[in-house]
Amino acid sequence: MLRISLAGPWIVSHAEELAEAMQTTVSADAGGGRVEVDLSAVTRMDTAGVWLVHRKARELAEAGCEVVYSGLNAGQEILFEEVARNDRAPAPPPYRPPPIERLVIDTGEEVIDAGRDLRSLVSLIGSIVILLIGYLIRPWRLRFTSIVFHLEHMAFRAVPIVALISLLIGGIILQQGAYQLRAFGAELMSIDLAGILVLREIGVLLTAIMVAGRSGSAITAEIGAMKMREEVDAMRTLALDPIEVLVVPRLIALIIALPLLTFVADIAALVGAGLVAWIYIDVSPGTFISHLRTAVAMNTFLVGLIKAPFMALIIGMIACLEGLKVGGSAESLGRQTTAAVVKAIFLVIVVDGIFAMFFAAINY
Repeated sequence: MLRISLAGPWIVSHAEELAEAMQTTVSADAGGGRVEVDLSAVTRMDTAGVWLVHRKARELAEAGCEVVYSGLNAGQEILFEEVARNDRAPAPPPYRPPPIERLVIDTGEEVIDAGRDLRSLVSLIGSIVILLIGYLIRPWRLRFTSIVFHLEHMAFRAVPIVALISLLIGGIILQQGAYQLRAFGAELMSIDLAGILVLREIGVLLTAIMVAGRSGSAITAEIGAMKMREEVDAMRTLALDPIEVLVVPRLIALIIALPLLTFVADIAALVGAGLVAWIYIDVSPGTFISHLRTAVAMNTFLVGLIKAPFMALIIGMIACLEGLKVGGSAESLGRQTTAAVVKAIFLVIVVDGIFAMFFAAINY
């Protein structure tokens, strides 16, 4: 039988010397015999010292030896039990799939997340439809003050930026059209190009993108911050429906605001196109308006306005849904706000393409 007697302090300040001593004096080739570790002469012992002894005992046990301890006091017994209980093999490195497999996994996860978002969106639409039906029976429950408040922030305060950007975009469209058509002697056709493109597509699409970035992100941040502070849970505790209090007023305000902003964007873009036509191709405002009236019809103007409420509905639904998905951290708030803007802009462009194909199919 091999007997190992330990003495003196076995504490962390002497860990390096003790480890070297254990490595050089105690060999793991005892050949399967019995090894007794005597700790009766140890004066002090902490977790570091216990770990050194336990590690050497484990090496001896793996070599086929039977290791027993003697001379332990109550405190040392507790330390040895805790070290032995927490002595686990290191976790294997995480599996790193090859790039092709990773691509398939990521695609599947995105499809699953899209299905969850679709289910949540349908559930939210159902709740809103039920509330709107209830407003037909009890219209006094509709929060008109909240709707007007959000309408001011979403529509009135957004007019300057929408008008300015639309003015610039309208001028750029006419300038580029005139520049390209000059080779064919058809500079006046750039007025037709600018009028039709602005009224049918660019006006509403540009406005929807700006509203998604401005109002959509604000809606997600507001609802997400309330979710972080547990104000949404407090509403449910007070028997208030968060959909009725937070979502419906913002959604109604957005549906009203986007057509109004689209009208402002159309007028501003046409004004910008008229100014550029006056300066760049020497077409007076009167001639510009006269030529524009022959180029566009009422249906050209209505196409853009018809799209606006649907785009507003999409922006509002996605913004509110992402806000309700915010967790308890600022990182979650930022992630959901970014997701709301990206998803809203993407779906707005998709819906605009669907409407373009639909109106082309019915020749409107």
